[in-house]
Amino acid sequence: MTDPLRPYRQLARNNLLANRRLQRAAAALQPGEWQAPRSGFFPGLCATLNHIYAVDLFYIDALHGGTLGPRAWADSQPYPDPTALAIAQNAMDMRVLTLVEGLASDDLTRPVHIRRADRIQTETMADTLMHLFLHSQHHRGQAHAMLSGTSVPPPPSSTSSPSP
Repeated sequence: MTDPLRPYRQLARNNLLANRRLQRAAAALQPGEWQAPRSGFFPGLCATLNHIYAVDLFYIDALHGGTLGPRAWADSQPYPDPTALAIAQNAMDMRVLTLVEGLASDDLTRPVHIRRADRIQTETMADTLMHLFLHSQHHRGQAHAMLSGTSVPPPPSSTSSPSP
């Protein structure tokens, strides 16, 4: 019998692990590299990793029935220090992991109401989780490319057995 929650649990664990690896790399940067301008959708590592945090906050709030909406990114860089961001991101990733590990298979079809600037978007728990995981992975890829231009090599982005 297949477990419909297995892929979401794997994605939540991999998300936690990949973010931890990226945060460790950020902590090892030379002075100035964290804030230095870089090519990417966001202008540097600090901005990119803060964006991941803010959008995670947006989706996690919605997954828990909250009403935060776009206020999640009102402050585009709530954590200018990489250590503080790592602590906040780890707490966020643990919230996702705890949520996913506590789900029953029927929860995947439960509606989630996501507050956008001009409307409330409704989608399933499964789709919202996929948005969260794919968004984070997308921007982690950009951060990996940015790390290629620093003193710290990009860490592995995933593993075959994702555990923290």
